[in-house]
Amino acid sequence: MFLITIIAIGIAANIDNLGISMAYGLRSNRIPFVYNLIISIISMGAAYLSIIAGNILSNYMALSFSNLIGGILLVALGLWVSLKSPDCSEDAKKFATINWKESIILGFILALNCISIGFSAGITGAPPLSTAISVGFFSFISISIGIRLGHKIGKTFFGKHAERIGGLLLILIGIYEIFL
Repeated sequence: MFLITIIAIGIAANIDNLGISMAYGLRSNRIPFVYNLIISIISMGAAYLSIIAGNILSNYMALSFSNLIGGILLVALGLWVSLKSPDCSEDAKKFATINWKESIILGFILALNCISIGFSAGITGAPPLSTAISVGFFSFISISIGIRLGHKIGKTFFGKHAERIGGLLLILIGIYEIFL
């Protein structure tokens, strides 16, 4: 049961990565392997620390209450992600080319999403290490795929609505955690 949640959290935490890397792909830019790895490690670290914080907080609550709070936070985050939904082309303008400094900055920007998702996951009792590894793995994968498919997918329904789809996934995970 946790495996599905761990994978879903890893995917949901990285929808931003997919959208931004598709924007890079649209402009024929690339994010080299090492820089992608830097971004993924930053996201993984942020997720791990926030999951630990959520787990600590959950020690002071009943499991059902923890699941309820964590689920509500995930639903709220999903609604926020779905409603804010920035245009990927604006992200592409901010990061026209990438070097190691930009990869670190981009890593911390993308890690913000991982922090709130990780905290919510921690409250619901998700295992910190495996969930953080999932976040890091899917960060790397989503950036790699987004770059390659950006020029093809970026103009389709999925590319234009990647943020909303990610938000919907967070809402579904939250509802699952509330009724678990």
